[in-house]
Amino acid sequence: MNLADAGATFGDRRTPPVLVTLVLVTSISVFAMNAFIASLPTMAGDLAVSYGFMQFALSGYLGMTALMQLLIGPLSDRYGRRPVILGGLAIFVLASLGCLWAEDGATFMAFRMLQAAVASGMVLARTIVRDLLPPNEAASQIGYMTAAMALVPMFGPMYGGAMEEALGWRGTFWTYVVVGLFILVLVWTDLGETNKNRSGSLTAQFRAYPDLFRARRFWGYAATAAFASGAFFALLGGGPYVARTIFGESPAATGLYLGFVAVGYMTGNLVTGRVAARIGIDRLMFIGCLVSATGIGIGLLVNLFVVQHPIAVFGFCVFVGFGNGLTMPASTTGLLSVRPSLAGSASGLGGALMIGGGAGLSALAGALLTPDSGAAPLLALMTASAGLSVLSALYVMRRARALAAQAR
Repeated sequence: MNLADAGATFGDRRTPPVLVTLVLVTSISVFAMNAFIASLPTMAGDLAVSYGFMQFALSGYLGMTALMQLLIGPLSDRYGRRPVILGGLAIFVLASLGCLWAEDGATFMAFRMLQAAVASGMVLARTIVRDLLPPNEAASQIGYMTAAMALVPMFGPMYGGAMEEALGWRGTFWTYVVVGLFILVLVWTDLGETNKNRSGSLTAQFRAYPDLFRARRFWGYAATAAFASGAFFALLGGGPYVARTIFGESPAATGLYLGFVAVGYMTGNLVTGRVAARIGIDRLMFIGCLVSATGIGIGLLVNLFVVQHPIAVFGFCVFVGFGNGLTMPASTTGLLSVRPSLAGSASGLGGALMIGGGAGLSALAGALLTPDSGAAPLLALMTASAGLSVLSALYVMRRARALAAQAR
């Protein structure tokens, strides 16, 4: 079963959105997150701030995204998915204009934080899929959806690096404005409301959070997603510094190296789309975590004992991408399925935990690296995060077996 079977018709606001619309509304959230990161050193010089301050444009943005997701989920359960996504896109476009015209670091950072409103698309696109489909089929559709959007984190840093060399870093923010307006129109035209069981009040929705807090499987899925994605966010926080400062690469080359992980992510999501309905989300999630932890762990050993080279560092990050491509659709579907009536709130809370943890790891990666440290601290941090995701996935599988035994 797919979205077309659920009645999706392109251009009809009375029906669910087509898959392409969900891909684009999710992709702009990712594009906003990482397209400019190859330009962070240049932006720091242009706005007369330190690299550490400028790096907050990533880690602080992730933190703000985490906070916003706590509101996005309950708001969408109360008022619907469509108005929340439209509002988030409108705020994003206005905030992008503010970043574009900023002449100092403080002004830029204030508008950058407002850009986090675009996270409504990332949170609610997967919730919309779960509104329409049962768990295993939802995981398959989310896998296909994120496989298509995985081109964005691969393309985004490369685009931003090339844009900086051609037009300066502000050219990337002009792109945010144009693309944001296009997707705003697309959502207005195509995205019909899928939340057919809205909560009675917003306060009642927030009061439902303790029900999620008591669900141990929810915490297991959320922890798995947080630790698995933590390796990726650590790369976003430390990767530009490793490439440009430690290895002396150009902005365009930095964007290319950072795009390696997206190659693996897209491949992993395509595999998820084909096998999720057959092997189940828990097993798929565990396999993905194991691939990620093993691959980046080998990369750390190669860096320490064999060779220090950007291709060796970023090449092993492909395993993190591939593993996350298996893990993230499965873990996301799992946390949405624990309490189906609270899907929006679960998506928001789970996303907040994932992005909040990512913000911390992104900032930590930037703090651990120095010109003399090499890439080892970054690879060690990524290995630790991926290893914890394996333990979390094992906990989920153990909890599922316990519940099955109780039901017999």
